[in-house]
Amino acid sequence: MITDKFPIVKDDANETPIPSEWRGTLSDIVGALKDGDYKVNRKINGVCPVPDDIADIIAENLATYGGHLVGLPEEAWDTSVCQWMDDYWDLLIDLYTLEEGASDLVLSVRVYESGASYVFDIQLVYVP
Repeated sequence: MITDKFPIVKDDANETPIPSEWRGTLSDIVGALKDGDYKVNRKINGVCPVPDDIADIIAENLATYGGHLVGLPEEAWDTSVCQWMDDYWDLLIDLYTLEEGASDLVLSVRVYESGASYVFDIQLVYVP
């Protein structure tokens, strides 16, 4: 059940927690990446296809970093943030690896409004 403990907020002056409503979709995206599906070919509602060049960069960044991604633990939401950017939300999701737990890697995603729903556009996985 999705709660609104962390509501969707349009605050262009401050980072806010990742909205509860989006957490399942973001966990599904990380699950795809963890499985080596860098184009996120599996059907996840509202997620844009990842272009080949971005998928290649994600694969390269993960290979260079080393380690193996794991699914998002609950504590990932304690440090992951989003911010309203006038026509989309810019999200940074802290990623975890099998070898080290909390890693230096982040997943960058833009979320756009689309009527009564949302569109998730994966930007990159990288070390900021």
